[in-house]
Amino acid sequence: MPYARNQDLPDNVTRVLPAHAQDIYRAAFNDAWDRYAHPQDREGDASREVTAHKVAWAAVKQKYQKKPGTDSGPWTPKP
Repeated sequence: MPYARNQDLPDNVTRVLPAHAQDIYRAAFNDAWDRYAHPQDREGDASREVTAHKVAWAAVKQKYQKKPGTDSGPWTPKP
């Protein structure tokens, strides 16, 4: 279930991430979807979708952070 456009991303992603971070999320998710297609390539019994979402959030966290002092965002570029 790769995402063709940012508008196709889950609401919990589009609500809190700026456009560029959504681009990162989508690219990382789509790559992980392909990379972890086989169960033996994933940790434990994690599903392909769960694994891809974890990879996507990790990619976003490389360049973005939640606004300090908040739990849900907004996400801002790291300095």
